[in-house]
Amino acid sequence: MRAGTGRSAAPERGGGADLVGVLLLGACAGWALITAAGREARPEGVLLAVLAVAAGYALGRISGGLVPVAAATAAALAGLVLAYVSRDGVPGATVDPLPGHIGVSAALPALAAGAACCGAWAARTAASRLALRLLATGCAGTALALGSAAGCAASLGVLLCSLAAARMRHRALALAGLAAVAALVAVGSVAVAEDVLPDGLTVALEGQLTPERVLLWRDAVDLTEDNPLRGTGPDRFGGLSPTAQRSAPAAGKPHSALFQQASEEGLVGAALLVSTYGWVLYGLWRSPRATEAVLTAGASLTALAALACIGNALSFTPVTMGAGLLAGLATARPADDGPLEREKNLDVVRTGG
Repeated sequence: MRAGTGRSAAPERGGGADLVGVLLLGACAGWALITAAGREARPEGVLLAVLAVAAGYALGRISGGLVPVAAATAAALAGLVLAYVSRDGVPGATVDPLPGHIGVSAALPALAAGAACCGAWAARTAASRLALRLLATGCAGTALALGSAAGCAASLGVLLCSLAAARMRHRALALAGLAAVAALVAVGSVAVAEDVLPDGLTVALEGQLTPERVLLWRDAVDLTEDNPLRGTGPDRFGGLSPTAQRSAPAAGKPHSALFQQASEEGLVGAALLVSTYGWVLYGLWRSPRATEAVLTAGASLTALAALACIGNALSFTPVTMGAGLLAGLATARPADDGPLEREKNLDVVRTGG
């Protein structure tokens, strides 16, 4: 997504990122079927999530190459509308029932803010860029109106990262920083579940996450230790977790994508989930889009990864499709990317950008 003042970026070479994505998403679907074999498990949810990511990614690549600004704007508005009406029962997009609302009401505004900011970097006029950044600010307001402080903070964080991206010269370093943030959240959630943090810090974190959520995570850890390779089977956590069985708001979920994958599909499933995030960052690194747009999308998807570690965000089809759509928009090759632009991109690669 090339802004009038944006820098060019590294070109895709040989379609390596797309090939990795196809193999990885195929592995996610295949492993879900393997872990469900011979059990009363339901892999349909995982298969639907994989399909949603693939469909969103394809749509983003196509629309982002043809009409990047219009596609990003439409994606942002659609995300806001879905977030707002989700409390009225949009299929697959109900608000996280546990306190904290770290679900669709947090994830969709963060993704919408990312799309709006990506559109701003692709826009050719100052008025369009300002309007799209105001739309990103509106995403934070929408999340706050829905009662999601996490979504508001994530949306504002994406907007600030997008503005700061104008000063970043090397996308690889910035993407590595985003990966470190996601890793810190993931490691922190595991530390809370394993109860290895100092007592004062544990109490403070449990107060923010709610004790019920922490108990769900600890049940997931126990199930993972009992079934480290294949897990218990897709969609079986609710029937095996003591906390989930006595808690209606838990809805049979550990309210963490990382713990859900580990408990239901074993460590292999968790590794595939983490690898999917790694693939997205790899695709962004190889993207032909301007560095500012790439880092904006990276910040938004990292915010989603963090929310997914401590909430139920990835349990909703609109969120998984939105993540794929944003990744596709940020990695699409512009339709007017001619020989001169490709040569500029190669110059950036040679200088380490």
